[in-house]
Formats: sequence, structure tokens, C-alpha cells
Amino acid sequence: MQQLKTLGELKKAGYSSKSIKDELRENLIKKITAKEPLFKGIFGYDDTVLPELERAILSRHNINFLGLRGQAKTKIARQLTELLDEYIPIVEGSELNDDPLSPLSFFATEKIKTLGDATPIQWLHRNERYVEKLATPDVSIADIIGDIDPIKAANFKLAYSDERVMHYGIIPRSNRCIFVINELPDLQARIQVALLNILQEGDIQIRGFKMRIPLDIQFIFTANPEDYTNRGSIITPLKDRIGSQILTHYPKELEHSLAITAQEAKLTEDQKKRVTVTSKAARLIERIAMEARTSEYVDNKSGVSARLTISAYESLVSTTERRALLSGDKTTSTRISDLFGVVPAINGKIELVYEGEQEGAAAVANFLIGSALKKEFLMIFPDPAKLKKKTDVSPYKVVTEWFASGNSSDLMVFDSDIAFRKSLDEIEGLNELISQYAPNLSVDEVYNTKELILFALSELGLLGKNPLGKGYQFKDNYLNRIFSE
Repeated sequence: MQQLKTLGELKKAGYSSKSIKDELRENLIKKITAKEPLFKGIFGYDDTVLPELERAILSRHNINFLGLRGQAKTKIARQLTELLDEYIPIVEGSELNDDPLSPLSFFATEKIKTLGDATPIQWLHRNERYVEKLATPDVSIADIIGDIDPIKAANFKLAYSDERVMHYGIIPRSNRCIFVINELPDLQARIQVALLNILQEGDIQIRGFKMRIPLDIQFIFTANPEDYTNRGSIITPLKDRIGSQILTHYPKELEHSLAITAQEAKLTEDQKKRVTVTSKAARLIERIAMEARTSEYVDNKSGVSARLTISAYESLVSTTERRALLSGDKTTSTRISDLFGVVPAINGKIELVYEGEQEGAAAVANFLIGSALKKEFLMIFPDPAKLKKKTDVSPYKVVTEWFASGNSSDLMVFDSDIAFRKSLDEIEGLNELISQYAPNLSVDEVYNTKELILFALSELGLLGKNPLGKGYQFKDNYLNRIFSE
């Protein structure tokens, strides 16, 4: 088809026009029938968001994705182009991507009247049929719909009501395209009103002049919940005209979070060669975000974006890389203590409530890391708080008694891997704990788990932990021991 150059050739080939919503619908049906995957890199939505999206497309609806930040709303919208036909014909030189068989603009209509079947056409690839606009308070009617150009009117001696004096905005120029407005509530109410007729009746009105242009557009909107976005809201009549509203959400399974972070994190080849990210460290990064989403210090209405885990993962790798460079290790693996290097990546990704502001961003970040450590620890080892009966023998007794006998352990950040592991091997009871509750681990994971035990026991009050200038000292928690006795 792309070899056809004129309207006459297009007619002879038997080409028939269809709306963009029909394109999406027909191509979706083909993919569902062939059991082909619809989206790449979208995790955790197979049983929730994606079925609702498929139903909306089959219903030929305009769509609003409603959800907190970092929930892949725009990522999904951008992939919808894969459901479009690969190429469509347009009248050559048309501003509105006019269909040669059903032209809209004065330019295309007159060109076809003049040239007939000799009218030249060009082919528009589906990647060129995606238009995105971020809603901001300064967006004007002229930006999105258009305005009258007085210079054109004067030069051609035309009335302001004549279509030829129109300067088209971004929406008319998106005819036969997917048009996305991100953060819809931020669009001023009067601008939202201007969308009403476009969505329902297909006409536009500029400076009092009404113009019938049945635009063929698949509208996609994205928005945060109104209870969070206090800068504005979606007006009720506009909501009423959007066919389907689809609620997005954060990953419900840790494995989905891990897949998203691994896919989106940007690492250099040098980092990949030098640093091995252990599965435990990767899981802890995801747990930090999960803890933040339920924390009393974090504003859960604003959400905790997947960008937190992506930035934290990248920062974790860089923290480990820097440590290796300073210690002289050519290659290394992540340590649990490296997690505290991701605090700056967390600080800018969470919005704090009043209590969190009082604590301070860095303190809250450290608290979230500590909470994640405890949660990961309790997924593997028994909860010390539940071992309260006198007959219960604590599995941590050997470890705590080693520290109680006057021993301490200094884990220095820039120790080489050999020196660091030697310090952990000196602590009695850790190997037995791992053999009993977490057998068959790799060497890197064993030392990660040893670290995890120390940090978690200090968070749970069984050990004391003092920050040193460039590391941490673990020792007996004297006050806790006296209280227990």
C-alpha cells in the first residue's frame, strides 16, 4: 500500500477508511485471538488494569487512567500505538492528517476538487500518530484548539468566520491520532469546558465562531486522584463524556516490583561488570518503597512512585561501586550496609506529613530502611517478640551471648571484601542460624544474610548499634538485657 502515491491509485487498490477507534478495536481483536502479548514491560496489571483497558478499547471509549504517580499510566498510553495500523494515507501537505477519502480541512477539500484522482498522498507511520500534552495552568484555548490569525484574514481579505484564517491548535493537528493529556486536573476548568464539544459533538468553537470539524481522535487522559491534586479537579461534565475510567495501582507482588526496577534501572556496562546486586539487596530496595506506602510519616495520598525504587537501585549500585573503588576490590557484591547510601535517592521521592517533617527527611529515610530490614528478616527468621515463654530457647541466644561476653564487631564501609567477611565470620552463632533457617545460599547471599541478622536484631532491640565515622559497631544491648532479666 505504501507505494501508492495518488488518490486514484488508492481508490483502485480498494482502500477503505476507518476511524482510529475501529483501528484499535480490530487490531486488539487480532492480538487477543492470536494470544499475542499486548504490552511490553507492564507488570502486575494482568488481572486488573489490562482487562479493563481491553474492554474500553473494544467499546471504542475515550479513556481516563486514574492513579497515583509512577503507576505506568503514560507508559501504557504510549504503547497503544502498537494497536494502530502500521501506515495510513493522508492528503499530502495537510495540517489535519486529512483522510483522502474523507477530507476535513478546506485545504484538503479544495486540493481534491482541483486535482481529483491525481491528488498526491503520503503515508503516516503509527509512531507519528501519538501526541502528548502535559496539562499546566498556563495552557490556553489557542494552544489546544486554535485561534484566529488576523494576519491571514488581512492578507487574504477573509472574514474571521472563514476557516482559512484559522491557526489550528494541537488537538485538530492530532486528527486520526492518539492524543494524551497528562495530569488532566491541572488543566483550568475553562479549558476543560472547551473539550466537551470535541468529545461529544465533534465541533470546535473559537472566539465565538462555531466550526463543525468531526475530528477522529482517540483521547487518553491521565490524572491523580482528586483528593491528592488540590490544584484542580476534573469537571463533572467532562468526566461524564469520558467513556471509561480505569484505576491503576502499585504492584501488589514483590516479584512484580523487582521486575519493574530491573527493567527501568539504567546501569553502565562498567557497573554491571564490577557490581553484583544480590537478590536480598534488590528485595530490600522494593521493601523500602512498600514500607513508605504505609508509613505514618509519608503522605499516602501523594503515593510513592516506582521511580523511588529505580533511583534507589541505581544509587545502591553506585554506592557499592564507589566502595569497591576505594577499597581496591576489582569486583564486589552489594552489602546490606550499602543500603544506607540510598538515603538521598529516597529523600526526593516521598512527601512527608507533619510528623515526618518534624523528624526530617533523612531520619524518615533511615527509619524506612530499618523497617524494610525488619520485614525481610521476619520473612526468614522467627520473631524474637513471640519467644516470651521461659521454656522457649531463643535461636539468637548464641549470637546475643557472644556480644554479651564483651565482644563487639566493627563493620567498616570501606573494608575490602576479605576484611569485611572476616569480621562477620568472627561472630558466633550466625552460621548456625543460616543453616537452620536459610540453607543453600550462595556465598554472597550468606554474608548478606549475616549482615541482615545484625541490623535486624539491632532494630528489634536485641543488639546495640553505634554509627561510626565510616561504618557501624555492633555490641551488646546492655539496657535491653537488664530489662529482660
